[in-house]
Amino acid sequence: MRIALMLLLAYLAGSVNFAIIVLGLLGKEDPRTMFSGNAGTTNVYRQAGTGWAVVVLLLDAGRAAGLAALALWGLPDAWVPWIGAALVAGNRFPSFHRFRGGKGVASFLGFTIPVSPWGALLSCLIWVAVYRIVRIPFIASFFMILILGGASVWASDPRAGSIAGTAVTVLLIFFNHRKNVVDFLAQRRERT
Repeated sequence: MRIALMLLLAYLAGSVNFAIIVLGLLGKEDPRTMFSGNAGTTNVYRQAGTGWAVVVLLLDAGRAAGLAALALWGLPDAWVPWIGAALVAGNRFPSFHRFRGGKGVASFLGFTIPVSPWGALLSCLIWVAVYRIVRIPFIASFFMILILGGASVWASDPRAGSIAGTAVTVLLIFFNHRKNVVDFLAQRRERT
């Protein structure tokens, strides 16, 4: 029962999309209708600037870190990664925002902070390094997610259930970026 309640709490917490809320309070367009159509930090940056993007990133990551800490404290280790998966699912398919939300990168980053602080830090450094080279946020995010996933597996219960929870989270975030990949490949074809 405790696991089911925690999974539901994680999904509902992820369903609160701070990008949509903050941009709405600022009188800006719904981020799902602009640029990449994603309700996340990058579109907040594009619409409202660096300061508001940082606010949304901190809100997303802070909520996720709090849930991870709660899961680490109150659940068997093998279930902790599944709470992260439920959080990312809530972020992507938010019940409070017509099931259209973000991609879950900031949520997974925040969730990883209590699980593997060094992995979270390393993933941020990798994101910055890759972004400086390619200047494409989603490609940098792919590298970040791989580091976060690896660090989470390294720091977690080594049983299959725990590894599967992390794998589901990573695959869901990659799946959430499929439009970015398709658009990127189409642009590359047009240039050649």
